[in-house]
Amino acid sequence: MGVKEQRVIGVPRPPFPSPLSPLQADSLPGFPAAVGLTEEQKEFQKVAFDFAAREMAPHMAEWDEKEIFPVQTIRKAAQLGFGGIYVKPDVGGSGLTRLDTSIIFEALSTGCVSTTAYLSIHNMCAWMIDTFGNEEQRHKFCPSLCSMEKFASYCLTEPGSGSDAASLLTSAKKNGNVYVLNGSKAFISGGGDADLYVVMCRTSGPGPKGISCLVLEKGTPGLSFGKKEKKVGWNSQPTRAVVFEDCAVPEANRLGEEGQGFNIAMQGLNGGRINIASCSLGAAHASVLLAREHLNIRKQFGEPLATNQYLQFQLAQMATRLVAARLMVRNAARALQEQRKDAVALCSMAKLFATDECFAICNQALQMHGGYGYLKDYAVQQFVRDIRVHQILEGTNEIMKMIIARSLLQE
Repeated sequence: MGVKEQRVIGVPRPPFPSPLSPLQADSLPGFPAAVGLTEEQKEFQKVAFDFAAREMAPHMAEWDEKEIFPVQTIRKAAQLGFGGIYVKPDVGGSGLTRLDTSIIFEALSTGCVSTTAYLSIHNMCAWMIDTFGNEEQRHKFCPSLCSMEKFASYCLTEPGSGSDAASLLTSAKKNGNVYVLNGSKAFISGGGDADLYVVMCRTSGPGPKGISCLVLEKGTPGLSFGKKEKKVGWNSQPTRAVVFEDCAVPEANRLGEEGQGFNIAMQGLNGGRINIASCSLGAAHASVLLAREHLNIRKQFGEPLATNQYLQFQLAQMATRLVAARLMVRNAARALQEQRKDAVALCSMAKLFATDECFAICNQALQMHGGYGYLKDYAVQQFVRDIRVHQILEGTNEIMKMIIARSLLQE
């Protein structure tokens, strides 16, 4: 990995690693991310690693600092088939498996977690329309989503409805052949910039059975957005509140039947949890590489830090945690693809374990950098900031524990 010399007021400063190069992205000796993959999977993993190294990593810090939503880069990713990875080919998707998707998102996240995370949410929305939409809806919406000519946002969370998603209050009242939508959604990735909003709303009584799913198009009268949120991380994607004031949504834009919305939302989140866990894997993968490089370069007490046995042990634990998390995520991805009965619990376990462990890996990598790890010249701090939210979104890790426990206690 290349290094750059820095000077501060004429005093030499330790070099810091340049962005991961395509040849170095999967360079953990003995622990390559390609182990166990088919030749086809290795090929599109390489494509994703190369794209991350060439198109994302060199710009990651700038996108974060200036809060740039890199639309053109995202559309370049779509040209590689990454706009509808697990959407069916007849509407422009790549038709790949959940495991393939995990492999791709892990590789892309070594270049920029925040941008890849938005890609994962967009993919989830496209899959929901592809899976639960009728033929007319699929052919109307999916092609432009898969090409990423249009962007999508997932609208479930509300100001007063987070973990208790079934308590949402946004209402959609039927009036002839339209629904009149009123309410608001909070923390919406892509909010204001996206073209399509997959909205969970209440069409009948309380509880999950009263929730339906509507696709709302940007430009609909009554649709507005809050200010762009200032966040700790995930700064390359905009986050805003989405507000509905008497928005007329055609009945033809309802996915599935009335009352099916909560089930659609939860099925989308099962895959979303694997996707976000995969983004965490990419951050941890990159952070182990950055830590290894720093230990080899940085000297204290006349020796490279890499000679310190304590730090060697720490690095060993980081690599072990990464491999364990990767195996768990890939196992859950296979279970979801096969529609196994234990898929929901395994997706929750994978999300819980991988996001916790990968944050610990990135945080330890920052610690190994000492004071330099806290400087924005060093990418490790951005990986820490960007994946912290993964323990919160797509269902908090506390909710993951509840789902797992319920599965264990069922007769």
